[in-house]
Amino acid sequence: MSTTTARFPRGSTALFAIAVLLQACSTAMTTPGAPTLAIVNAAVWTGDPSRPWAEAVSVRGDRIAAVGSARDIRAQIASSTRVIDAGGGMVVPGFIDAHVHFITAGQNLASVQLRDARTPAEFVARIKTFAATLAPGTWITGGDWDHQNWGGELPQRSWIDSVTPDNPVWINRLDGHMALANTAAITAARVTRATGEVSGGTIVRDASGEPAGIFKDNAQSLIDPTVPDATPEMQDRALDAAMSYVAERGVTSVHNMGSWSDLAVFERAHRAGKLRTRIYAAVPLSSWRRLADTVRARGRGDEWLRIGALKGFVDGSLGSHTAAMMEGFTDIPADTGLLVNTPADLYAWTSGADKAGLHVLVHAIGDRAINIQLGIFERVARENGARDRRFRIEHAQHIAPSDISRFASLAVVPSMQPYHAIDDGRWAEKVIGAERAKTTYAFRSLIDAGARLTFGSDWFVAPPTPLEGIFAAVTRRTLDDRNPRGWVPEQKVSVEEALRAYTIGGAYSSFEDTAKGSLVAGKLADLVIIDRNLTKVAPETLGDARVIFTVVGGRIVFERPR
Repeated sequence: MSTTTARFPRGSTALFAIAVLLQACSTAMTTPGAPTLAIVNAAVWTGDPSRPWAEAVSVRGDRIAAVGSARDIRAQIASSTRVIDAGGGMVVPGFIDAHVHFITAGQNLASVQLRDARTPAEFVARIKTFAATLAPGTWITGGDWDHQNWGGELPQRSWIDSVTPDNPVWINRLDGHMALANTAAITAARVTRATGEVSGGTIVRDASGEPAGIFKDNAQSLIDPTVPDATPEMQDRALDAAMSYVAERGVTSVHNMGSWSDLAVFERAHRAGKLRTRIYAAVPLSSWRRLADTVRARGRGDEWLRIGALKGFVDGSLGSHTAAMMEGFTDIPADTGLLVNTPADLYAWTSGADKAGLHVLVHAIGDRAINIQLGIFERVARENGARDRRFRIEHAQHIAPSDISRFASLAVVPSMQPYHAIDDGRWAEKVIGAERAKTTYAFRSLIDAGARLTFGSDWFVAPPTPLEGIFAAVTRRTLDDRNPRGWVPEQKVSVEEALRAYTIGGAYSSFEDTAKGSLVAGKLADLVIIDRNLTKVAPETLGDARVIFTVVGGRIVFERPR
């Protein structure tokens, strides 16, 4: 039998070499009913509780044809079947990143890179170098800086004015909850010392009362409208870059926390047949009436692009000191954070959206914010009657112990990002103290309470790398490596629990668990081949694993070079 085969070295823990044997001639005919793709010699984690492990998988068109023994799958292979020998590597369902900002992340790939700037001097130098490549008047955006890298001092416009005299700068902290503007940007936005405070936000001012350059949460709305919109061509390029980036990392579906503008970009790509990543597109919660009208007129989409979700905000972030906490921050006891929206508005939007049959997802990071939104979800469910809602709290980072069980009892999905735990764990205790840290990123407690976790990245805020996320959830070793046994180690989970949160958990949290999220005959052929069995390696080496193939709808969208 002649087949087209890619073979990888058995037992290798390095990147697998790719040796594609081109044995099928161009005139070969497809055998009716034969698989178009088969993967053999693999440890197949199916995500299906009735059969969690198998040896091989076959695909026909865009669907899983069979999952079973190597002997059974090999018996199906025809001359037209592409066969991949996984060399003992691992096959898992395609990773679902349940929280991204896809277009912004794609745009940021081409902007100044500040995430790992370690000192104010390095921060300024990178901006200076990048600005030198731009035409005068071009805005510098993105950045993703982290002031915790140099001890927590917030940057100021005075740091960068001299190196950006001809370019407005509006660069965000990596969590998106505050941003730095230079004088050119502040002037363009007509913000002065007389500009009043914005509800749900903060203008950081210098000793004389002038804006120092930092704008937190809702105060960012003072600068945002002045930033020129990206052209449709640049938006399309950002989407293409984002899809390529996540495919290399094994992500086959994303839940986009975005705007109506983002949705227009996705729709344009879908009409052109250019989507390579499946997208569940959320729009702002306050626009629920518009979404309800859109769903009534056009439906909820298809297996490539779906709508029906709404994203809201209760509070800000811990790193910006804008997470809403029940008690003051440990380092600033008089400060308890802020609410981005009022509870009254959040209730009205949630209730209206729920009555319209829409899916509500709300950002809540601090314990006070989480408590408020759980209460709103409970009230809305009681008032509107029983149904399958799958309400979600995005991030659910710092939970009051008494609220952990409510996620399960109210059937609210905690949509969490494990990479944040090993990032924030470097400094979070000085902000919230050791006691509150015990239920921070409380993966283990939530699972034990019966909640259905879904995992994501929050990209652009954190990298869209599920393998790093699994490492984070399993080991909780912080990025500074000062917690080799794990930060709050009692909240660790197993590899299989993390895999479920990145696969079937993600599918469940978008009402797509009957179509994807596990390797079962008839489901979409979205799958990933990894160079090692994650359940058989030392936990501290999980971050060394590499994706070698990503398949979406039976089509290979990423193949790691030799």
